Amino acid sequence: MSAQIFKTIDLFAGVGGIRLGFEKSGFQTVYANDFEPNCKFTYDLNFKSTSLTVKDITKPSQQNFTSVLDDVFKINYDVLLGGFPCQAFSIAGYRQGFRDSKGRGNLFFYVAEIIEKTQPKAFLLENVKNLKSHDHGKTYKIIKQTLENLGYFVKEEVLNSMDYGNVPQNRERIYIVGFKSEGQFAKFHFPEKIERTIQVKDLLDEKVDQYFYYENKPIWKKIKNFVFEENTVYQWRRVYVRANKSGVCPTLTANMGTGGHNVPLIKDHKGVRKLTPGECFRIQGFPKDYLLPNIAKSHLYKQAGNSVSVPVIQRIAENMIIALQS
Repeated sequence: MSAQIFKTIDLFAGVGGIRLGFEKSGFQTVYANDFEPNCKFTYDLNFKSTSLTVKDITKPSQQNFTSVLDDVFKINYDVLLGGFPCQAFSIAGYRQGFRDSKGRGNLFFYVAEIIEKTQPKAFLLENVKNLKSHDHGKTYKIIKQTLENLGYFVKEEVLNSMDYGNVPQNRERIYIVGFKSEGQFAKFHFPEKIERTIQVKDLLDEKVDQYFYYENKPIWKKIKNFVFEENTVYQWRRVYVRANKSGVCPTLTANMGTGGHNVPLIKDHKGVRKLTPGECFRIQGFPKDYLLPNIAKSHLYKQAGNSVSVPVIQRIAENMIIALQS
């Protein structure tokens, strides 16, 4: 008798990092949604079935007047996946939480409504580490109580990608897992720490275009005396350069290359340069054969920083499928 294939919907899908981790674990994706049009170029280039539906989860599509909830309500699925936008809860944001002026904090309640109306067997939600401590823990308390009131058993854990995904990135995220069945919930455990064997140098491109190097660029005078070791990742922090002493890459962010926390820097045999988009994706644990479309590099950097560490997701998914099969 073959094992049951559990079907997932991929909300706030971005470029498919959560989908990749779950499909590597045996799940099947039957719906994917994000509101960012540029993500569709990358997503659809890499996934030949179930393409990305570009639609704002908060309102009906102008084309056919259906909402994401309308779409999902027609679909038979088992597990809801969603890395709902985290700016409202991040230290880097304004800590507005549910009162976020752009409405991003309230996006969780659209996820909760979909869970309430469609009653999946389980869900995985991902967000920044600071969601748990925001507003002295009150924000996460509301989130967890909301999910439990919908009839789910819920547990959460903050996992660092460099400890749980064998990727060279210092990235702490909270993962929230819920099951409709108490028995399945009892069978689920978050993964244990594993040894990190992959280093940043293992993921670098062999040939890099001169575009990425800083010599002869305005910022060069500010950084040239601070970036001097190979195999060390540096970060330009607007007014100074910081070396990452742990031998891993600092957290990749959505505003890389857009004037915020700039793309991390390295020194190689040719000089000092920023990481390429492909390197950023690999530091997130995307496979080497993951394809990047010919769109602006700023979009690719944002997509990499907004995504998840695929191996961490895969390890959680492997434990979820064990619980679901019990």
